[in-house]
Amino acid sequence: MLTTSQGDHIAFEMHGTGPPLVFITGSGYFRANDPTVPATAELVATHGISTVVYDRIGFGESSGYAPITLAREIAGLQALLDRVGGSAVLCGHSSGSAIALHAATTGLPVTGLALWEVPIIGTTERARTWATEFMTFLDAEDHTGAIEYYTKDMPPDFKADLKASPIWKTMVDHAQSLRVDAEALAWFHSAPLSTLLGDLTIPVLTMVGNTTFDAMHQAADALTQALPQAQKRVMPGSQHEWSIKPMAQELADFVKAVEAH
Repeated sequence: MLTTSQGDHIAFEMHGTGPPLVFITGSGYFRANDPTVPATAELVATHGISTVVYDRIGFGESSGYAPITLAREIAGLQALLDRVGGSAVLCGHSSGSAIALHAATTGLPVTGLALWEVPIIGTTERARTWATEFMTFLDAEDHTGAIEYYTKDMPPDFKADLKASPIWKTMVDHAQSLRVDAEALAWFHSAPLSTLLGDLTIPVLTMVGNTTFDAMHQAADALTQALPQAQKRVMPGSQHEWSIKPMAQELADFVKAVEAH
């Protein structure tokens, strides 16, 4: 357990030895309910990489006072980077990718970014409105309404599956913690990516599943256009999730390439 500069408590686990890779989960997931990220981290560690999986603030065993904000999530990442030696590659899943990008632009010692399916909301104004309305629900403590609104633009079949899964209740119960995701996604849409990310010179790998939504390709393509050093990969995966074994190999190769860069 780590205590951040903001007084939050971060629960985490580490695997393996070697250059470090820190995973940032997307909406609703933490170590105890995530079937993908912890298993991937353990497998990556067998390739000579030190991996870190943590519960974001307000999820699982991590705790913090309200309101939970993006700035405090970044402070949590700083504490984790300090623990692993001062710098690391970040791997983000979904909205966790937006958090990872924001962390890199704020000056955290991030050596590379591996990003899985960054969500696209639309125009700057639409993203700002979406985030503001979502936070209005949070401020009214209408957590069910907040998550209904948060997911309103998801493909109907995907949302139906989500509502039928245990993750839906987790999102409702931890809705206040998703303020971080809303802030990160609103930031990601707040200006042209070449403006937001133009100062980044670190290696970036942006990935989508071979069965996914068009918007995920749009985001990946936008990142590769904005960042000359970015690479796009189409990987085995569907329903916004990656396939563990090929993803572990891809991440291990990427971290080693960053280390050699």
